[in-house]
Amino acid sequence: MYPNLQNPFVVGTPIVPERFVGRKSLIAAAFDQINNRSHLAVWGGLGTGKTSFLVKLASPDTWKQYGLDSSIAVRVRFSCDEVEPFTPFSFWKKLLSLLKDNLDSEPELQGNINTVLTESRASIDSLRQLLVELAQRGKLLVLLIDDYDVALVQTQEYSEENMQQFLSECRNLAVYAQPRQNISMIVTSKKRLNDLGPRLNPNASPWYNHYLFRQIKPFDNMEIEQFLQPFNKPITADLRQVIGEISGGHPSLLQIASFLLYQELRNTTLPHVEEFVRKLESSTQPFFDNTWQSCNLKDQNLLMLMALAKLRGRLERRRYDLKDVDRIFTQSERSLTNLEEQGVIKRIANNGNISYLFTSSLMEKWIIQEIWNSDNDLLTKRQKEFLNLMSHQQAENIKNAIFWVEKYRNDVISSLKFIYPIVETLIKFFVV
Repeated sequence: MYPNLQNPFVVGTPIVPERFVGRKSLIAAAFDQINNRSHLAVWGGLGTGKTSFLVKLASPDTWKQYGLDSSIAVRVRFSCDEVEPFTPFSFWKKLLSLLKDNLDSEPELQGNINTVLTESRASIDSLRQLLVELAQRGKLLVLLIDDYDVALVQTQEYSEENMQQFLSECRNLAVYAQPRQNISMIVTSKKRLNDLGPRLNPNASPWYNHYLFRQIKPFDNMEIEQFLQPFNKPITADLRQVIGEISGGHPSLLQIASFLLYQELRNTTLPHVEEFVRKLESSTQPFFDNTWQSCNLKDQNLLMLMALAKLRGRLERRRYDLKDVDRIFTQSERSLTNLEEQGVIKRIANNGNISYLFTSSLMEKWIIQEIWNSDNDLLTKRQKEFLNLMSHQQAENIKNAIFWVEKYRNDVISSLKFIYPIVETLIKFFVV
């Protein structure tokens, strides 16, 4: 038990640098790019720690740990979500405003920026001139731009032409402009930049090819052990398996489960398993909902198929028919790879055979509940989309499986209680 101790786990906000764990190779790659005045694009699914990574990079202590002098670097960190509506002018205005706030030791440059902002002249040309002045002072500008996906989505205020112009300006600034020797950009996005953005000009170099691309993945075993150090317990193979069932090493899910568990262990009584499961499901629901909404209809249908296939294996009595499900997955390799890269599912290789599991088994249960919550119109639309993935007979089998899950809810609910013994094992391990 941990009486009266502050909970070391945090939910709903970026991790502070001193509690940041892992990602050593990613941080090293970022500083290699900064040292070379080059640029890095980090991509990964929801809740994989992209924002916390940028917060870590912005910290002077992190620079010191890597043997670098942070005083030469003007670090500007913000999210494109903060630029609303997103336009090139709004972006440069936001950047310049934050740059001014980070130049307390350079009142002359602050004055120049203030003039530009007052006269509404924020643009790439304004930044280019400031880079020249920073270079004269021996300063490096490090831009840490979160949620760069926003810059790659058209809106009423942001046309494809605006987008092409903005991305061309960023590339020009990073590659061709004279002051490029003192700027480095680190951007994050939910998907690879080359999977997003406008149509490419076949006669021109792609707008994104000045970046080094790196994926931020779920924690590996060593990172999980480092993350769980506040519990002061050895990480056994059995515990690793239980944690894998609940979170799969996904940072957000691991953070939520650890926060709730630590909170319970501060009590004087053993946590009640069913009550803990309810808290865990309630706390992870927004994450699963956001993950589901970020998937296109084809990806959602594949996830439904995975959940139905997994549920069928858990049923003790009556079962529905799901023929050739492995063949459907084989024909959807690209979509499954995308879901794996988003941290939604994980690929398991066994004797040359490939299978897929949910990163968190909690999502399997969440999707079955999503099927129950879907109205008839939505289910009909999904059934039509199934025909793009499979034959008519296979689609009919899926349709029947969905009806079966609705008709025999009690059998399904009983099978979905698989999470209880997993949580019970977790609690007992940390209590004993």
